[in-house]
Amino acid sequence: MASVNINQGESIESALRRFKRKVMSEEIIKDAKKHAFFMSRGQKAKLKSALARKRNKRKQRPPRPRS
Repeated sequence: MASVNINQGESIESALRRFKRKVMSEEIIKDAKKHAFFMSRGQKAKLKSALARKRNKRKQRPPRPRS
């Protein structure tokens, strides 16, 4: 669980910024979304396969010319 200690003279905004950064680095939001609803093994496998196809398709594309 992410926690942030507020330092002496520190504003709430900067402590909140540090907290948000810590939550993002620990991937708490991502994990919560993942466990938000039940997904059967078959659905997980289909999703994993679809993501792999998408990833491979992206790798197959020729690189974009840089300006």
